[in-house]
Amino acid sequence: MPHIVLLGDSIFDNASYVAGGPDVVAHLKREMPEGWRATLSAIDGATTGSIPVQYGRIPPDATHLVLSIGGNDALMNVDILQRRASTVADALEHLADMRDRFEHAYRAVVAQLLKHDLPLTVCTIYNGNFGDHVMQRLAPTALIMFNDAILRTAFELVLPAIELRIVCSEPEDYANPIEPSVQGGHKIAKAIIRAIEGQAGARGAPVFI
Repeated sequence: MPHIVLLGDSIFDNASYVAGGPDVVAHLKREMPEGWRATLSAIDGATTGSIPVQYGRIPPDATHLVLSIGGNDALMNVDILQRRASTVADALEHLADMRDRFEHAYRAVVAQLLKHDLPLTVCTIYNGNFGDHVMQRLAPTALIMFNDAILRTAFELVLPAIELRIVCSEPEDYANPIEPSVQGGHKIAKAIIRAIEGQAGARGAPVFI
């Protein structure tokens, strides 16, 4: 029977943001078929640089790994939205440098997880729910760079991916601008189950929503 391990950041470790309501792993345990198990190894605030501590939190009987990491890496680069650029080419070069740094770190995380020789599913970074209209337009545009790195890594390594930009598409899916609400967590949990169930017999690198 599947034993799913959630790795990454507060997309999974969101108990602090749901005011006592069910977090992602609680939803997952409620929705899973009988006999399935789930373990939360993700840590709120984790980045690609700090995630190695989670490798030791993978239980020996784990059967499936699910990774959601990168949102906090993006937050650490949010100042790029305020950076002055003399041309569009200059702005794109700043974004390309940011993407390259993240992709290098992200691929290193994925490589370490694949050493466990277990099925690995990755997640994109959702767009958030920013109150400011300008920020709501700019943030998802910058996140395209991060999500491009995640999806290209998944496609090249033939890893299933969960497209959280589609899973969490309503304002009610967010407890604040960047954390999943009870509703959002429920949607994420259901997407994880679809991804695990859909891997049997899947060809290529499927994307789940």
